[in-house]
Amino acid sequence: METMAVIDFETTGLMPAYGDRATEIAAVLVRDGQIVDRYHSLMNTGHRIPPFIEHLTGITNAMVRKAPPAEQVMAEVADFVGTLPLVAHNASFDRKFWDAELERIDRRRSQDFVCSMLVAKRVFPQAPSYKLGALIDLAGLPAAGRAHRALADAEMATHLTLHLQRELMQRFGLSSVPHALLGRIQKTPKNQLEQCVKRSITSTGRPVSAPMRCSDV
Repeated sequence: METMAVIDFETTGLMPAYGDRATEIAAVLVRDGQIVDRYHSLMNTGHRIPPFIEHLTGITNAMVRKAPPAEQVMAEVADFVGTLPLVAHNASFDRKFWDAELERIDRRRSQDFVCSMLVAKRVFPQAPSYKLGALIDLAGLPAAGRAHRALADAEMATHLTLHLQRELMQRFGLSSVPHALLGRIQKTPKNQLEQCVKRSITSTGRPVSAPMRCSDV
């Protein structure tokens, strides 16, 4: 059974290319529809957190000063995740910080990200908002804690990803929805979800594992 790692960062800003750094990381491992393990830590990069970010996240400069060094945290979480396929909500943001913080410890990502926000846009094209909290409320899923804290957001993104998998399984009669299929779905035009899924299924009803772009349908 496939295991995925759902991650979330809190940061000092939006752009690691302009010097913004991570302040907190969480990784939630999910397998067979269940959370099986978690990693969570604040991380000290030596960079100041702006006041509006402190207010948004509740993570203060005093908190990160007491946290383990970022290099230690990234080594631990990278070992925890290993080569498992990755998921994040608004993954373009988390992917940038994951790659940037890994590079600082001379490590590289080898696996792909799935974005639960992009998948939700294909599965629920009429949703009024694709913010994580809004989708959690729309689907009636449990809120894991304060928004804009890494562990709570990672757990909510996990619940959302499982919900999207269940919805796809029910809608298309699938026995499973692996990470590879989610990755293809996130790239397909919104009006071609059905064609994409059908193209990705063998005659036995199992998702095809060979690489394929949904935009090829």
